[in-house]
Amino acid sequence: MPVPDPFREGLARGWKTYDGSQLDSDLTLEADVAIIGSGAGGGTTAEILSAAGYKVLLIEEGPLKTSRDFTLLENEAYASLYQEGIGRMSKDGAISILQGRAVGGTTLVNWASSFRTPGPTLEHWAREHQVIGHSSEQMAPWFEQMEQRLGIAPWVIPPNANNEVIRNGCEKLGYSWHVIPRNVRGCWNLGYCGMGCPTNAKQSMLVTTIPAMLEKGGELLYMARAQRLLITGDQVNGLECQGMDSRCVAANGHTITVKARHYVLAGGGINTPGLLMRSDAPDPHNRLGKRTFLHLVNFSAGLFPEAINPFYGAPQSIYSDHFQWKDGTTGPMGYKLEVPPLHPALAATLFSSYGQTNALHMAQLPNTHMMLALMRDGFHPDSPGGHVELRSDGSPTLDYTLTPYGWEALKRAFHSMAEIQFAAGATAVMPLHSDARYMSSLRETRDRIDSLSLELYRTRLASAHVMGGCAMGENTRMAVTDSLGRHHQLRNVSIHDGSLFPTSIGANPQLSVYGLTAKLASQLAERLKNS
Repeated sequence: MPVPDPFREGLARGWKTYDGSQLDSDLTLEADVAIIGSGAGGGTTAEILSAAGYKVLLIEEGPLKTSRDFTLLENEAYASLYQEGIGRMSKDGAISILQGRAVGGTTLVNWASSFRTPGPTLEHWAREHQVIGHSSEQMAPWFEQMEQRLGIAPWVIPPNANNEVIRNGCEKLGYSWHVIPRNVRGCWNLGYCGMGCPTNAKQSMLVTTIPAMLEKGGELLYMARAQRLLITGDQVNGLECQGMDSRCVAANGHTITVKARHYVLAGGGINTPGLLMRSDAPDPHNRLGKRTFLHLVNFSAGLFPEAINPFYGAPQSIYSDHFQWKDGTTGPMGYKLEVPPLHPALAATLFSSYGQTNALHMAQLPNTHMMLALMRDGFHPDSPGGHVELRSDGSPTLDYTLTPYGWEALKRAFHSMAEIQFAAGATAVMPLHSDARYMSSLRETRDRIDSLSLELYRTRLASAHVMGGCAMGENTRMAVTDSLGRHHQLRNVSIHDGSLFPTSIGANPQLSVYGLTAKLASQLAERLKNS
């Protein structure tokens, strides 16, 4: 029996949507609040504001894909559900950046890991960046609200073998490890979360907040790129969007003009600053797009005598923060240890090999384990992150700087991952670096890691978490918005996404965005009553 598709059922009942790729003329739409971006921040805001009685228009650049479209085929999912067809990279092409681009945003394709913002991060923001009102105690009710809304709880099914390696290795070495909370209900444990959930178990915005908004009379515009805000003085008077072609690659020549009382930007840490830049938004202290952070990731592969089958089961269910906060927030950079799933195309991309070497890596895939380390960037003066800038065609790109401080952390992470993999029973380990190969002992691996020239292009680097670029804070010389997400210079613009974070956070950011934007959207709903 086929799995029900509640979104298609809602469309059949009359939910109001517009497909920008199907326009045959220009279009004008009106709403109380226009929300640009349909991921964690935009979706959460849309539900809260529509429940408060406001007419909401939710705008998404990417396509509308629902559970019947999720075929678990990498070639289809990556091309249609990710920014730049999964080709988004740092400006220099050295770092792959995975972000969603479809109705539901990155919540549609992430691996369901859901962490509250760590206490040390919130304390650092208050102390160093003049963020007020967001302590662990003040945020706890909002996190709890969103955990209940989205079924977030520690994963109760035994971890797959890929995650079991972290647990086994950490236990042998006396390192701490924990179970990852996941935003799922009735999960089938398939392991294809990164390609869209075909059973609607993952509680993404596609199956939770966006349907709730549409049921309340909200409207959805998709396949439409927010091109620029129309600004006069301290007021936005409109939003100009471009309809996209059927592949969501280029504009199709039709313009959608949006008129609203208030505009919420929720496009994420690259697209939100990009929109403000294209709009020539006021930026008197040159903060827009600055201090944009990644959880930069490096990888370590391990071969095991038993089958790992890293393409099956919940992608992430075990993590270790053993190396995250041991030196506080401003000592050597900390990192979080997790695993990625290894479906064939993703695995081939990570290994970045060719010929017989590539054939061997793929033949060994069932016995391959992969570990990753998330670097906690932005807490130290020597980790400045990057900045967003515009290409000649107006599209945004992230120019990201890696300092010796960051490279030192990447080297420590290579050592930590190799140690855990060998302790868990690996017969060989290989740091993902162009000058490395599989080595059969920890001593040999350590020596090889210490001899590697850690530099861009030779070291395999990626990230799925972009934060900052529109930092919040009460000091207008340091921040783009205040602590409530209100733009410091534009009185009817708010920002509700991870671009608000003054640093990276040291944990997968999904729940951090849910909790923060639930608070900001609830307060915005109250303010709009009096405006």
